[in-house]
Amino acid sequence: MKELSDCRVLIVDDVKANVDILVEALRGEYKLSVALGGQQAIDAVHRSPPDLVLLDIVMPDIDGYEICRRLRAAEVTRELPIMFLSSLEDVKDKARGFELGGNDYLTKPFEILEVKARVRSLLKAKSYADAVKAAAERDLRIAREIQTGLLPANIPAQIQGTGLDVYAVLEPAHLVGGDLFEVLRLGAERVLVAVGDVSGKGIPAALFMAVAMTILRSMARQGHAPEEILRLLNDELLEQNPRGMFVTLQLMVFDPLKRTVTCASAGHHAAACIVPGRSPQPAFMSSGRVLGLMPADAISSETMELEPGETFVLFTDGVSEAFDPNGELFGEERLLAHLGASPGRSARETTLGVLEAVRQHAAGTKQSDDITVVSVRYTG
Repeated sequence: MKELSDCRVLIVDDVKANVDILVEALRGEYKLSVALGGQQAIDAVHRSPPDLVLLDIVMPDIDGYEICRRLRAAEVTRELPIMFLSSLEDVKDKARGFELGGNDYLTKPFEILEVKARVRSLLKAKSYADAVKAAAERDLRIAREIQTGLLPANIPAQIQGTGLDVYAVLEPAHLVGGDLFEVLRLGAERVLVAVGDVSGKGIPAALFMAVAMTILRSMARQGHAPEEILRLLNDELLEQNPRGMFVTLQLMVFDPLKRTVTCASAGHHAAACIVPGRSPQPAFMSSGRVLGLMPADAISSETMELEPGETFVLFTDGVSEAFDPNGELFGEERLLAHLGASPGRSARETTLGVLEAVRQHAAGTKQSDDITVVSVRYTG
């Protein structure tokens, strides 16, 4: 935990005499900063966020209520402790301060001992909360490392000599997420490529994703057909699923020797297919139910011939459901239009191009879902 003597307190008041009283009372116990107006206070917080703000309300430029509102609206200062020190003593004034997010409220003239006690209490609470948050973030980073370790580590080794070019990107919305992808060599020639999306986010989704990945690999290595892999995976997930989670999954098995690709899907949207000289189109439209919720219905598969230069783009909802600042989705039509205009000369270019198109559409809007893109190009 952070030592209280290392905590910084920002004192905000346009009356210098009030500032001097507080500085004298708190000097030697904490690091102190001073702002003699609202704008100075906002600038000071942006330069170096303090651990506590002692905030006057009535000031000539920006009042304390507005400062509090702005600090609560910004993510970096949303949880910054704020204590109002004001001559406004009416109940409605105090209520407004708390409604805007103030943590405490003292009226002037105040007792120095009471100010010191409340300052210490707020700083101790923040120090404890920061320590808990840091521990949680450390655990999430470890979970992220474990989850990343479950994903294919060496894709080039899995596709060597097959005539396939594969490139994958997974960007979780949080430190851990529920998206998954697999690239797995099956025997001498065949290669399995899968993309999935677990319901929910965070640790529960990450754990469910890990279970799904483990079962998927086991079933695939036993030589089952794509539709049978999905059925067996569903049976295993259904057996132990107390939280009622599920996963959507699109699974393709490429056989370059036969120049075919066979696909089975469970609740996942269709991949995009790019063939040189043609407009990109959705591929493998049929799908069974999501996996893990109920006994599997009749899952079918589709097989099509591979053409030299053909590329399949598998993706999760983080692509199609990415929002721009106006709340408009990126959508599958926009994805197909992008692929038609900039298909990419390699799987890497295609995958990174999709990712960049999504980022440009989002224009800085916070990512709300995990993003996974896997491009598979048949070079012939």
